[in-house]
Amino acid sequence: MRLQRFGKKGQAFYHIVIADGRAPRDGKFIEKIGSYNPLTIPATIDIDMDKALEWLQKGVSPTETTKAILSYKGVLYKNHLLKGVAKGAITKEAAEAKFEQWLTEKQAKISSKINQKAQESKSEIKKRLEVEAKINEDREQAFAAKRAKSLVKEKEKEAEARETVPEVEAKEAVPEVEVKEAVTKVKAKETSPKVEAKEAVPEVEAKEAVPEVEVKEAVTKVKAKETSPKVEAKEAVPEVEAKETIPEPEQQASEEPKAEA
Repeated sequence: MRLQRFGKKGQAFYHIVIADGRAPRDGKFIEKIGSYNPLTIPATIDIDMDKALEWLQKGVSPTETTKAILSYKGVLYKNHLLKGVAKGAITKEAAEAKFEQWLTEKQAKISSKINQKAQESKSEIKKRLEVEAKINEDREQAFAAKRAKSLVKEKEKEAEARETVPEVEAKEAVPEVEVKEAVTKVKAKETSPKVEAKEAVPEVEAKEAVPEVEVKEAVTKVKAKETSPKVEAKEAVPEVEAKETIPEPEQQASEEPKAEA
C-alpha cells in the first residue's frame, strides 16, 4: 500500500493504491483505495476504510506515509479492535462503541486544531496589520516632519530673498548709471577725434602748402643762379679781352725805344 504521485510541479496530489513492491512508484497498480491532497489545510484524505481493512487483513504492508494516513483516519485502530474481536478479547459491539468514541474525540481534536489555526492565522493577520499600520504611521510622521522642515527652509529662503532683493536692485542700479555715463564718454571720445581730424586737416593742408611756395621760390632761385653765371661769363669776357689787349702798349713801348735807338 503506497502513494502514487499526480499533478504539476508544486501542485502534487496522490492516489492511495495497492501495488506490487517490485513495480515502479507511478507504474502499474492493483487497486486504488483513496486519495490524499496535502495542499489544503487541513489535508484532504479520502479513503475506503473497508477495502483498506481488507487489504491489511490480507497482509499488505503500508509505507510510512501511508501508515500515517491510515492512523490519522483510524483504519489502524479499527484493525486493532477487529483483531481483538477475532481473538475473543472484546465483543464486536464494544469494539464499534470504542471506535465511535475515538472518532468523536478525533473529530473534536481536528476541529479544535482547525479553530486554533484559524485563530492563529487571524491573530497573525491582526499583528501584521498592526505592524503595517505602525510602519505607515511612522512613515507619515517622518514625511510630515520632513515636509515641515522643508516648508520652514523655504520660508527662510523667501525671507532672505526678500531682504536681499533691495540691496541687489541698488547694486544693479549703480552700474547702469555708470554704464550710461561710460557710454556717453565713449560717444564723446568717438566724436572728438573726428572734430580734431577735421581741425587738423587745414593745418596739414597749410603745412603742405608752405613747401609748395618754398619749392617755387627755390626753383626761381635756382633758375636765377643758373642764369647768373651766363651773365657773369658774358661780363667776364670783356675783362679777359681787356687783359689780353693790355700788352699792346707794352709792345709799343718796347718798340719805341728801339726806334729811338
